[in-house]
Amino acid sequence: MRMNLTNLQKQALRTALASLISLLVFVAILYFLLEVNLLNLIVLGFVFFATSYLIYFFGMKKFIEIQLGRVYESNLFDNAPSLKADLDDVDFENFIERIRNFAETKHKEIEQLHNRDDFRRDFIGDVSHELKTPLFTAQGYLITVLDEDLEDPALEKKYLGRANKSIERLTYIVKDLDMIAKLESGMKLEQSKFNIIATINDVFELLEIRASKKNITLAFNEVYDYPILVKADKEKIEQVIINLLTNSIKYGNVNGSTLINVSTHSAHQVVVNVIDNGVGIDSKNIPRLFERFYRVDKSRSRDQGGSGLGLAIVKHIIEAHEQEVLVKSTVGEGSTFSFTLNKAN
Repeated sequence: MRMNLTNLQKQALRTALASLISLLVFVAILYFLLEVNLLNLIVLGFVFFATSYLIYFFGMKKFIEIQLGRVYESNLFDNAPSLKADLDDVDFENFIERIRNFAETKHKEIEQLHNRDDFRRDFIGDVSHELKTPLFTAQGYLITVLDEDLEDPALEKKYLGRANKSIERLTYIVKDLDMIAKLESGMKLEQSKFNIIATINDVFELLEIRASKKNITLAFNEVYDYPILVKADKEKIEQVIINLLTNSIKYGNVNGSTLINVSTHSAHQVVVNVIDNGVGIDSKNIPRLFERFYRVDKSRSRDQGGSGLGLAIVKHIIEAHEQEVLVKSTVGEGSTFSFTLNKAN
């Protein structure tokens, strides 16, 4: 059986052996010069070795415990009480490993704080930019109407309409930011049993006029003779469907279509697929698609209006339900957005 020694024990042995060698040299001189009894010298050497080992081992252990006690009195490990728990029975090898893990954890926490700081800086920049554009646009039109003596009522109405459009966009941004803030702070979901097919039909009717402007068809890709019951927050899921269909209309082709199908995903889940034949999304943009204010084509996206937060809200709502949202897309062919929901028992 192999005996594993700690660093402290190894150092104690090395010190005791060095002391023993010094003693043996001294004893050898005594033996050859004074003819001292050999057995007595061997016993003396053994006692000296054992005594040196014990004195060094327990002395160093006490010294280290004193130094560790001073460290523990500081606030360094206030957030890691487990490192303080075993001072009376210190396992130095294990303690060093725990200190290393503690340092690695703190390093990761620092990196996360840096990442959060970068995210906060980017987010503030994005919010500032998104608010500034419609705000200055509305201001420009209103100043023109107020300062210029416009004799053409049609032109005045046109400028006021454009100002109103910019203010509406500001309203969308503020409302969506408020919704994301509430979702992130742990907004309580009002879950109930409802028919997802009926909810989708309601959204079809809501967006029918908007879709008709581009002659885009909103429909199911199959006939559902029976209701499909799910358990979720109906209002929030309706918002998810609105956001996904609105996106499909914005970036859909004229005379295109957006189809929805609902199918079984697992024994306890259904999956809702929103399928369009629009412009599609490049694969390099898909990983960032659900980020706040992320736009694949920034200039084209702003021309289409909206807050730039629609897909971020979709992700937050679905994750709040502990479900998943997925996207598949091919440039020039279209996109499929999918999300899962729990079946109602």
